[in-house]
Amino acid sequence: MKKIIKYLSVIFGVFLLDLITKSVLLYLITGNVPVSGYAWNIVKYPYIMAHVTNWFNIVFTWNPGTSFSLFRHLGEISPWIIVGATGVIIALLVYYLLRRAGANEKLPLCFIIGGALGNLIDRIRFGAVIDFIDWHIGDMHWPAFNVADMFIVIGVGLYIINLIFRKK
Repeated sequence: MKKIIKYLSVIFGVFLLDLITKSVLLYLITGNVPVSGYAWNIVKYPYIMAHVTNWFNIVFTWNPGTSFSLFRHLGEISPWIIVGATGVIIALLVYYLLRRAGANEKLPLCFIIGGALGNLIDRIRFGAVIDFIDWHIGDMHWPAFNVADMFIVIGVGLYIINLIFRKK
């Protein structure tokens, strides 16, 4: 039971950090923290909040698609297809985490699940995910992302590293 609480704490910590960063951003833009509503009625236009350095900006954008805005072409149904698929994936990852995962797989899985939950809640609440971190070199920008995305990428990276070293 202690291990389950530890895993849930990591998942909740990732989720909470993502929620707090997005809530602060929404508060700075709108003056309140909307609980739900159609994304483009809350903040109608993507907009740069702050130029931080020559290679980093804080921006605001809604992403109705998945990573790199994939599947946004599906229109208004897109968020709900993604919500359903994400819910199934999260359920499978939680099952694997609690029933089958090896010791080295658990932290990466917690990062992935926590990040996926953060983005899932955005999709349910707003129909799109809030992205706000903008890295760039000159005019070449990496697609905007958020804290949940960072933890998903870190989790996948750690998971792959564990797979590589486990096979040797």
